[in-house]
Amino acid sequence: MAVIAVGGFQHETNTFAPSKADYATFVQGGAWPPLTEGEAIAARLGGANIPAAGALAALHAAGQRTTGLVWAAASPTAHVTEDAFERIVGTLTQRLAQAGPVDGVYLDLHGAMVTEHLDDGDGEILARVRCVVGPRVPIVASLDLHANVTQRMLSLADGMVAYRTYPHVDMKATGERAAHLLLALRERDTPLAHALRPLDFLTSLSAQSTWIEPGRRLYDLLAAIEREEDTVLSFTPGFPLADFPECQMAVLGYGADAARVARAVERLAHAVADAEPEFVVDLHAPDEAVARADAHGAVGAPVVLADTQDNPGAGGNGDTTGLLAALIAANPPGAVLGLLIDRASAAQAHALGVGREARFHLGETSGLPGHVPLAGEFEVQALADGNFTCTGPMFEGFAMTLGPMAVLAHGNVRVVLASKKVQAADQAMFRHVGIEPGRQRILALKSSAHFRADFAPLAREILIVAAPGPAPADPAALPFRRLRPGLRLRPLGPAFVPPRTEP
Repeated sequence: MAVIAVGGFQHETNTFAPSKADYATFVQGGAWPPLTEGEAIAARLGGANIPAAGALAALHAAGQRTTGLVWAAASPTAHVTEDAFERIVGTLTQRLAQAGPVDGVYLDLHGAMVTEHLDDGDGEILARVRCVVGPRVPIVASLDLHANVTQRMLSLADGMVAYRTYPHVDMKATGERAAHLLLALRERDTPLAHALRPLDFLTSLSAQSTWIEPGRRLYDLLAAIEREEDTVLSFTPGFPLADFPECQMAVLGYGADAARVARAVERLAHAVADAEPEFVVDLHAPDEAVARADAHGAVGAPVVLADTQDNPGAGGNGDTTGLLAALIAANPPGAVLGLLIDRASAAQAHALGVGREARFHLGETSGLPGHVPLAGEFEVQALADGNFTCTGPMFEGFAMTLGPMAVLAHGNVRVVLASKKVQAADQAMFRHVGIEPGRQRILALKSSAHFRADFAPLAREILIVAAPGPAPADPAALPFRRLRPGLRLRPLGPAFVPPRTEP
């Protein structure tokens, strides 16, 4: 019976975001399970759509013994602090060394971690694990679809597999695939051949969804090429909000035959390149989006407004009020916005009680230049403790601990407050405060694409809204300084030119 070490450390880093991820952020977890060590990992993650849960189940089903290291994750923010990185990775590698000889290592990584002191946090995690286990013990990692895969990651891992869905309904399944790859590697005497092909343009998160084209078609093609060429393929559209040289879309592959791996990677990369014009996304101004939603929305078939530029899943804090202001100005019936992350306003609502009215100053807690809270009279319509279990396809089984929550109403518009950030990607987030999403005319959701898994089946129409926020839908709007020269900043858009440095 083999002994497989299992650990994980996930973070998606928006280097332009307003706040960083410190150690307490990972300890608390929030939308994710809290930091967990040792054998408690399996029990903590069991039943949730999380890669490590899938890997553990697959390894145990195959008769392997596992030893837990550390597992930690946090919602996207700016850089992971040096203290948080060193403490968590230090615990992981210390537990790995104490476990004695192991036959393999599975790591649940994101692939787009930037820290205060490292461009490539995931590559550094792999390097430190490799230093402990040596060159012959296979290391396999599962990655997020939005990974920015680096050459260092490729050189240090024996295998990496990424999610194939966005919304990420296949996180658990990806962990299972990674576990099976790890077990197959243990049967080989030589490493698998590998190849990585970066693409030459960035694209917005909203355009990367596999529920729409071209993503749906490209991932179908990926599966077909994988079968035809007997390879393990991944396509990572990347996380375009990270200012470092290997921020990029990429195709990577593994297999026994180097020529077939190279051919498979090139075939898929060419298909992605040919699809570049289809990655252009339509963006709507808040006022225009609200007017269109008011005209077309109906009870039982709401129009969904995706407040993508304040998406907590992309580094926003879920606290901007541009779209909320547009809703209040138009005052359309049956409109709900959520989740607005505002701990102080949620506490104020709880102190007042249901049915009371008061003046609130909502949101804008991040201190973004030019942003001020939205002031107005609101009625407290509902209160909740923020503890519930998600039911939708992506977050099913996730135990949320969002702190005090509240529903405030101004005219026809209701806003759902929470105290800890998470993107609005599960209907349970609204049902917890007594709002049935399908009974609304307009649903304004702070999310880029994850909402599609649970809300698209309800929606008459989905509009991507460009309200002001720290996660621009157009990467070309960001003040990049360190990208690869020549990389196009949007599909069919301008190429990056490094800024001049003063002599």
